[in-house]
Amino acid sequence: MKLFYRALGESGTPVIILHGIFGTSDNWLGFGKAISENHRVFLVDQRNHGQSPWGDEFNYEVMAADLLEFIKEHHLENPILIGHSMGGKVVMQFDLLHPGIASRIVIVDIAPKFYPVHHTHILEGLNSLDLSTLESRQAANEHLKRFEEKEGVRQFLLKNLYRNAEQQFAWRINLKVITKNIDVVGHELFVPAASNTETLFIKGADSHYIQPEDERYIAEIFPNFELVEIPGAGHWVQADQPEQFLQALQSYL
Repeated sequence: MKLFYRALGESGTPVIILHGIFGTSDNWLGFGKAISENHRVFLVDQRNHGQSPWGDEFNYEVMAADLLEFIKEHHLENPILIGHSMGGKVVMQFDLLHPGIASRIVIVDIAPKFYPVHHTHILEGLNSLDLSTLESRQAANEHLKRFEEKEGVRQFLLKNLYRNAEQQFAWRINLKVITKNIDVVGHELFVPAASNTETLFIKGADSHYIQPEDERYIAEIFPNFELVEIPGAGHWVQADQPEQFLQALQSYL
């Protein structure tokens, strides 16, 4: 699957950044620009998201295969891979299945473990929106208030809403396939063998996604890892504390 991407920077080590569930490459544009002075940066829309194609298959193995195809197509050598949440799991699964390709990986606020489904209300809200009668983005926002109380999260979700050629509202995300496979997003990764890749985990201090007890499991799979905690940040570390996140990322790069 040929993924949509945005390229920034003209020289340096290639860096590929993968967004999380319901996200797009747009979410990382600011950070991509910031690190593109010294790196070639590729911001990628994963399958069923953004402007990339849709497909019925939606799991970490097939998304890792998409990433491998992207790296080969663009002839990228020793890339640094960065992924947030679902994107972080794709990066980890890719490195475990295809060792020796990535020079380093950066995993933002996710562990390789199993997570129970926790997007039920969001998916219920998105699926209950009747796009055929929807008149405005504000109306969609009002509708979603019944399912998600945080304005920032609603606006993040509504970035997936656009007007098509017929000027009707449509989703950029493949809502049907994501809803059907949402449990897969929480699956534990397939680990054929431990990774030797240098790995940085960045977690939000206020996030529950990486717990202290998870570090032993992380060490078993990614023994060459370090963990950086960003104070005052939740799961969306890069949005909650952008300056601290960028400093940690640039220091590592």
